[in-house]
Amino acid sequence: MKPMHGAYLFKALKDKGCIIMACNTRICVGIMKGLFRAAKEADAAFIIELAKSECNADGGYTGLTPKTLSEHACKTASEVEFEVWGLHADHTAVKKGSEEELEEVKKLLTSCIDTGYSSFAIDASHLFNFEGNGVEEELADNIRSTIVCGEHIKQKYNEKHGNSEFGFEVEVGEIGRKGNEGMILTSPEEADGYIKALNNAEVYPQVLAIANGSTHGNIYDDNGKLIEQINIDIEQTKSVAQALRNMNSEVRIAQHGITGTPLNIIKKEFPHGDIIKGNVGTFWQNLFWNVVKEKNPEFFNKVHKWVIDTYSEKAKEKGAKSDDEIWGKFGKFATKQFFDEIYALDSETVKKIEDKTYEEALKFFDAFKANGSAQIVRDYIKKINDED
Repeated sequence: MKPMHGAYLFKALKDKGCIIMACNTRICVGIMKGLFRAAKEADAAFIIELAKSECNADGGYTGLTPKTLSEHACKTASEVEFEVWGLHADHTAVKKGSEEELEEVKKLLTSCIDTGYSSFAIDASHLFNFEGNGVEEELADNIRSTIVCGEHIKQKYNEKHGNSEFGFEVEVGEIGRKGNEGMILTSPEEADGYIKALNNAEVYPQVLAIANGSTHGNIYDDNGKLIEQINIDIEQTKSVAQALRNMNSEVRIAQHGITGTPLNIIKKEFPHGDIIKGNVGTFWQNLFWNVVKEKNPEFFNKVHKWVIDTYSEKAKEKGAKSDDEIWGKFGKFATKQFFDEIYALDSETVKKIEDKTYEEALKFFDAFKANGSAQIVRDYIKKINDED
């Protein structure tokens, strides 16, 4: 069962008071089916995604290519019989903005389109001119690179699907970047200037990822102890969203770095509707290994030892204070190293992973206020089809 055009999800659910959960399935075993089961139970629209670093022509650090991720997702969607989902190329990073890099990025995007992806994120947020005079100069390389990639996606997607709309996410403000005074946050002026510049070039994203205090992955205190993600600046997020509304933009916000955020904060304090997309990635990786540790400790210990032995020196140079922190920050690289063994796990362990994923995903859908959102998407599609 193929994914829906990503624009359907974002446009149907804009300002409906819910957040679409986007899941980075670095490991498909058990996780993928648990997510689809939960989505069907909650009737919640959701997204499967992986970033360029996680999934590319060489397998990224997960061992998955766009083709194999698409195959896993489409197969599982058919098995579970749930159709309201998107397949998203998360964090398609542009770090230099050179012609050579942009050509490589366009090749990857073409591969994603050819293998069934329906939504795309261009992350050129690394390209920021700190010496620029005003927003336009500071963001010039980001804007240029995003336009080049956006135009390429439009051309290739239309060649494959006709005049269908794809999901499109862009990024201003590098997630997790720190300055002398702490996290660097995206300002309303940056968001306004950025989206206006893209629209002037006839590039129209539906989603904007911003820097608002979150950090990707697991986070730790000064003693190497895992701590909650409570640094998201909700008021700044609302201010950026209001700036977008003030310019009559239909763009809404993507919240990255949700792993570790207490669900009660998400449900009670997040501005659902201002935030339309919420990324949850490392959480599922943590869940996978926690179950493996319980059900197959011999394999877990083997993987854990490899991570500590391989990355201990590098991790400590970066300030890691404990083996738990080394595992939490570098364990993701074990996914490709032990790919064959992971995808050959015994059925009992896989079923436990699936059931635990299902259980936790239902909690996220509730916190995201996404229950029933799939029907809103179905009604939206029926309406536009009737109008045609």
